[in-house]
Amino acid sequence: MHTVAVLALNLVIPFDLSTPIEVFTRTRLRDGRPGYQVRICAEHPEVDAGLFTLRAPWGLDGLEAADTIIIPGTASPMDPLPPAVHQALKAAAANGTRIASICSGAFSLAAAGLLGGLRATTHWAAADQLATAYPDIEVEPDVLYVDNGQILTSAGAAAGLDLCLHLIRHDYGSAVAADAARLSVMPLEREGGQAQFIVQPLPPTPRGSALEPLLIWLQASLSRDLTVPDIATQARMSPRTLMRHFRDQTGTTPLQWLHRARIRQAQHLLETTTHPIEHIGTQVGFTSPTTFRDRFKRTTGVTPHTYRRTFRRAHQA
Repeated sequence: MHTVAVLALNLVIPFDLSTPIEVFTRTRLRDGRPGYQVRICAEHPEVDAGLFTLRAPWGLDGLEAADTIIIPGTASPMDPLPPAVHQALKAAAANGTRIASICSGAFSLAAAGLLGGLRATTHWAAADQLATAYPDIEVEPDVLYVDNGQILTSAGAAAGLDLCLHLIRHDYGSAVAADAARLSVMPLEREGGQAQFIVQPLPPTPRGSALEPLLIWLQASLSRDLTVPDIATQARMSPRTLMRHFRDQTGTTPLQWLHRARIRQAQHLLETTTHPIEHIGTQVGFTSPTTFRDRFKRTTGVTPHTYRRTFRRAHQA
C-alpha cells in the first residue's frame, strides 16, 4: 500500500494539515481496498497548531519508508527549519521519495534546498517573499500547483485539494481520482493556469427520476452526432421542456452533459487502450480530430497525447 507521511511542523496551518489526511484516508480502489496508509509525523510528539496542540503518532523516522511526504504550510514560514527536519527531508529526497508542499510549506522545501532551480508556487500573498528569499526558484504565483516530478508545490487553501487529487490520479488512474474528487466535492474545472486533470463524475440524477432513462440512453449514444431536438425526441418532450427539466435535475444543459460524458469516456479509453487518438475521438462522438483535441484540451488543460503519456502508465501500475 502507498504510504503518505504528513509532516506537522510547529505552527502548522490546521486546514493544510487536514487536507491530505481527509483526501488520502478516504481514497478507495475499485475493489474497495484503501489506497493509502497515512502517517502524521513530527520532530516532537506535541506540535503547536496555534489554537490547539496536537500529538503526532510518528516521529521523523516515519518519513523514511514513506512513498510520499506532504508538507503543510505554517503560520511562520520564514522560521528556521529544524536541523533534524532538514536532514530528514534531504535524506528522503536522495532516496527518491516524492515530496509535495501545500501553501507556505514551499518555504520548508526551499529551506531544505529541494527547490533550487525549479518552478514552484505557494500562497499568492507569500509568493514575493519566497522569490526574494530564494532567488534561484522560479516562483509562479498564479497557478494551482507545480509538478516537477519528484518535487511538487501547491498554492494556498483549496489548491491543496487539487494537488492531492493530481497525486491520486498519477498513482491509481482516473476512476479512483474521480471518486476522491466527488467525496471532496471538487469543481469540474478550476482556473489558475494549471491543468487539474480531473473530470468530476457527471451530476447525479436520483434513481427513478424522469430523466434517468434518457441519461442511460445518452451514455450509450456518445458516438452519435446528437442535437437538442434529437435528445428531445428521445425524451418525448419539446426542446424547451427538455432544457428546463434537464437543468432542474442535473444543473446543466443536455449538450454540456453530453460533452462532459464524452471527455470522461475519452479519458478512460486513453488510459486503458492503445487505440489511436483519432479513433478514440470518433468513438466518443467528435466529428473531427481537431474538434476532439480542442474540446479535450479546453476541459482537461492538456492534449489527448499528453494525457495518455502522463496517465496510461499510472493505470497500468
